[in-house]
Amino acid sequence: MGKNHGAKVFLGLSCSFLILLLLYAWHHCFRRRFLSRRAKEGSLEDGGGVRYAVEEELETEELIKFAGWEDLTAHDILDAPGEVVAKSSYGTLYRACIRRSMSVALLRFVRPDCTGRIEKVLPAVQMLGSVRHPNLVPTGAMYVGPRGEKLFVHPFYASGTLAQFLRAGVAEAHRWDIIYKLACGVARGLDHLHNGYEKAIIHGNLKSNNILLEADFQPRLSDFGLYIILNPAAALEMLEAPASQGYRAPELIKMKDASRETDIYSLGVVFLEMLTRKDPLTNKFLQSKDLHLPTSLRILVLEHKVSDVFSSKLLEDSINQNSTNEEGLLMLFQLAMACCSLSPAIRPDIRAVIRRLEDIGRR
Repeated sequence: MGKNHGAKVFLGLSCSFLILLLLYAWHHCFRRRFLSRRAKEGSLEDGGGVRYAVEEELETEELIKFAGWEDLTAHDILDAPGEVVAKSSYGTLYRACIRRSMSVALLRFVRPDCTGRIEKVLPAVQMLGSVRHPNLVPTGAMYVGPRGEKLFVHPFYASGTLAQFLRAGVAEAHRWDIIYKLACGVARGLDHLHNGYEKAIIHGNLKSNNILLEADFQPRLSDFGLYIILNPAAALEMLEAPASQGYRAPELIKMKDASRETDIYSLGVVFLEMLTRKDPLTNKFLQSKDLHLPTSLRILVLEHKVSDVFSSKLLEDSINQNSTNEEGLLMLFQLAMACCSLSPAIRPDIRAVIRRLEDIGRR
């Protein structure tokens, strides 16, 4: 009788344990399906992805950190409330608050279908993460989520972009000394990419919206080399943006063909943008349509209307200060036009650009 009773107790406990085990397995399976369905319905781009990623991190995750960001955790990134700053075909940029340190950072979400697997892009990510220069935006970390989504972490610069600065109508945007400082900083950043490493890093997407400003007007180039981690289709979409905005060199058809020379062309367009306050793709100078800024300005030069090129306030400020500033303005314009030469072979390299800028500064 005692043995039968013991067997019944053992059997009852076993059944209870088995039921609990089945319930746990069912709950786990349901939870995975539920999270997977929500992940498909939403992403970081439509406002709900941060919460999904917090749940999915229980599965698998990887956080690659770079110099100066060693204390950052995956939870810091995924728990950070964010505000959309910009969107593109391959991802979304957020301004986010890291709660633990009460600091602000930029989080760049790259869609999983736009990049390769982590083992393929990791060498490029580590290379880009090692880049440090006063005129380049550093990469602090990269979080890889369970669905292959990637979040890049960068410092936040409250002064905004060069494009915003040029169009804000502030007095500083019309000062020759500020324009010259910006031109030198942008050139130094690009020089470090082209010549600071054993293998040149091609920016590939240089434009005024990808130049961030510190409070003292020190420029920092962002988005450099990002196309390297994108798959060919996404990289081609990235190429279309600067083309439609007037920054793309005429010979650049595929992103894999991006080169030092195509970067120099984009640099020249940025210089012209600083001098004229005009959008790179503009027909405001002429009645013709579909004319890029360099083409419009080249026509004005041929018509001996150089004075019509510059921002009127910038030109007035230069003339009022001294003839040296006016001469520097013209020299920077000539340099910008040389960078925008239709033939890549006759564009100056970045070292020649810097030497010319130094010549301008000595006048």
